[in-house]
Amino acid sequence: MSSDGARTADAAEPRSTPQGAVSGPHGAAPDASSDLSVQVTDRSDDGPADVGAETGGETAAGAAPDEDDDASRDDTGPRAAWSAGRIVLLVAVAALIVALLRAFVVQAFVIPSESMDPLLKVGDRVLVSRLDYRLGDVRRGDVIVFDGAGVFDAPDDPARTPLAAAGRAVAGALGMPVGESDYVKRVIGLPGDRVTCCDAAGRLTVNGFPLDEPYLGGTRASDLSFDIRVPAGRYWVMGDNRRDSGDSRAHLGDPGGGTVPEDHVVGRVVAVWWPWNRATGIGRVDLPVGRVQEGAP
Repeated sequence: MSSDGARTADAAEPRSTPQGAVSGPHGAAPDASSDLSVQVTDRSDDGPADVGAETGGETAAGAAPDEDDDASRDDTGPRAAWSAGRIVLLVAVAALIVALLRAFVVQAFVIPSESMDPLLKVGDRVLVSRLDYRLGDVRRGDVIVFDGAGVFDAPDDPARTPLAAAGRAVAGALGMPVGESDYVKRVIGLPGDRVTCCDAAGRLTVNGFPLDEPYLGGTRASDLSFDIRVPAGRYWVMGDNRRDSGDSRAHLGDPGGGTVPEDHVVGRVVAVWWPWNRATGIGRVDLPVGRVQEGAP
């Protein structure tokens, strides 16, 4: 820059237009501009101004890396810690939402056996509504999931460690088999009903009335004869695949006569969501029968 300035100063003495200078309206540079160019050039030749500018330029240029270094240090400092904290918070909130949905709204399960075939196949992922029975009553014909611990199975004693509990919660939220004694069956008898097998047509009778069950596909309702009065607060349940279902009939000799306590019911099966080619809603089946008469055995 100083050498260019020197050449400009030398050319200014004969008052000619310096090369590269801004021209006036008629193509010639005004004398004042030339004097200004000379003055600026002379100051540039003095040295200190250029040195100061160059020094300032070096300082400014040197400041940028320092700022970048500070930014880099910030990314690995409080900002990074804040980001990690936010991730932990988001995970905790998501887990809380899943837990609340699972506890009060809907829960996913995997069908482990053929006891509800053809409605539910092995490996089907189903959604179970917990709201139905918070807002209403169990109906005859409902397909329900219930906890069989202490009813169909020995009392459940799951692992008590926090890690095991967390693993079971995650598996349950994803609809994975978690080793719990959960069963899926259809409600046949409500509290107080008298359920009997079978009439001359091979049908169950409830309170003396034959029960038409379209989901059986014309097969006999049961190969095992029984006659039971359902205790208060309990349900008589059976699988749709009557020849391959361990249901209330298999526990007639147990306390409660194979019936399921009301507080063991998880909810009603409302849909199959996986596999996609079987995804469908599962509605209610109306199985109307007469009421049991007072004093009936």
